[in-house]
Amino acid sequence: MPFDPRTNRFPYPLDTSSHYIKNKKDDHTVFDKDYCYLDKSKSFRFKRFFFRIVLVLIVFPMTRIRLNLKIIGRKNLKKYKDVLKDGVITVSNHIHMWDYLAIVLSLKHLNTNVLVWNKNMTGESKKLVKMIGGIPIPNTDMQASIKMSNTVKELLSNKGWLHVYSEGSMWEFYQPIRPFKEGAAYYSIKTNKPILPIAFSYRKNGFIRRKIFNSPASITVSIGEPIFPDLSKPFKEEKERLTIECHDAVCKLAFINPEDNIYDKIYNNSKRIDYYTTEYGIGYKKSR
Repeated sequence: MPFDPRTNRFPYPLDTSSHYIKNKKDDHTVFDKDYCYLDKSKSFRFKRFFFRIVLVLIVFPMTRIRLNLKIIGRKNLKKYKDVLKDGVITVSNHIHMWDYLAIVLSLKHLNTNVLVWNKNMTGESKKLVKMIGGIPIPNTDMQASIKMSNTVKELLSNKGWLHVYSEGSMWEFYQPIRPFKEGAAYYSIKTNKPILPIAFSYRKNGFIRRKIFNSPASITVSIGEPIFPDLSKPFKEEKERLTIECHDAVCKLAFINPEDNIYDKIYNNSKRIDYYTTEYGIGYKKSR
C-alpha cells in the first residue's frame, strides 16, 4: 500500500480543480490576444540559458534535498528516446510547489514548458515561473484562449516538451488522484504527440526530516511509458479514451489501483471527497 500523509494542514477546496494558494502581489497583467504566451526573443533565450545553469548547480540539488526525492522509471526515457525527441506532453498529479522542478530534474530535459494558473504569472514569483517555461492559461477571453492554444500547438509541432497538470490545481501532499481535465488529450490528438504519464507518491519521513523540514512526507517521482493517440478514432471518443488511460496510468505509477481510487477519472465539476477528515486547513499559513 502507498503511504498516505493524510494531512489536514492544507485548505483543500470543495471543487477538485480549484486553487487555495493566495498571491501576496498582483501586477494585474492582462492575458489577452496580444499577450506573448511564449517569449522567443533572443534576450529571453539568453536569460533562460543562464537560468538553466543556476537550475543545475543550485536549484536541482536543493530540490532533491528539500523533497528527499526518489526517481523511478528513467529507463523509459531511454527506451522511448526516439519517440520523445520529436515532442511530448507529460501529465502528472500536482502536489507541491516544487514538483515541476522535480519533473524537469527527472526528465533531464531543461527546455520544457508548462501550462500554469494565470495568477502564477501576476504574483511575486512571475519572473521565476516564466523562466521555468510557464505558459499562463487565460480564463475570460476566448480570443486569448485561441492564441494560447495555437502557441501550444506550435510548440509541440516544433518538437517541444509540454507539461500539463491535468487535475487543474495544486493540492499539497494529497494522495488520491483527482479527476483529470481533457486538455492534454486534446493537444495530443491535435498535434499527434504522445502523452508521458508521471506520478508523485509519498514515503514516510523519519524523525529528523519531520523536525527539520516540517514536511508530511518524502516524495517519489515515477515515470511511465508513453500513451499514443489514435487518429483513426472520432475526436471526442479518443479524447475521452486518452484522458481515462492517462488517469489510470498516473494512479498505477502512484501505487494506487485505478479502481480503488476514490475519484472519477474525468473532471465534471467534481467535488472533494472527505475520505479522511472534513477539517482541512488547520494551522495553514502558507505553501511549504
